[in-house]
Amino acid sequence: MVLKIIFSFLAVILFLFLFWRRLKEDYTQNQIFTTAFYTLLGFSLGSIVSDNFAPDWWFWTSFLGGSLGIFVGTIRFNLRVFEALEAGILSSLILYGFVFFYNWINTNKVTSGLGALATSVLLIIFVFLDRRYKTFSWYKSGKVGFSGMTVLGSLFLVRAIIATRDVGVLSFVGNKDVVLSAIVSFVSFLILFNLARSS
Repeated sequence: MVLKIIFSFLAVILFLFLFWRRLKEDYTQNQIFTTAFYTLLGFSLGSIVSDNFAPDWWFWTSFLGGSLGIFVGTIRFNLRVFEALEAGILSSLILYGFVFFYNWINTNKVTSGLGALATSVLLIIFVFLDRRYKTFSWYKSGKVGFSGMTVLGSLFLVRAIIATRDVGVLSFVGNKDVVLSAIVSFVSFLILFNLARSS
């Protein structure tokens, strides 16, 4: 129980730090931290719903809750959509990484360890792309959103592929995960394609 509290505390602190750091140049602290609060509240409510009604769906309910939180903050404070999304995606990888890492330590499941490793790799990819995407000749628009949509699309593409293998991994819900993950991945890459085309 103590370990879970420590992990939760560290995850929230890192989430807030990354969310703030991502948006601090363009928005006030009140706007940033209130939106972050909405996002964390959405994650928490989603987790509570899954705990009580559908434990296997915790990833999707928390993902939906967090997304709604960002949406509310974006509408209320008139944030630029892709800036808010990228802050949410980057910070959320920390949350899910801690969930997998804690589960790995607590249960010693290799799949949870791989999940923690995967989120770490996605974080590295995000940082790399964020520093380089404006130099890509085929991404002429140079618009914000490239890193977030690429990482989000890749994450759910990998989820869809793994789900077809029927591997017992924390956060997966069988064949339904294939369809849902494929849809999110497709939409993410479609948005990325439109961003690349827009001037």
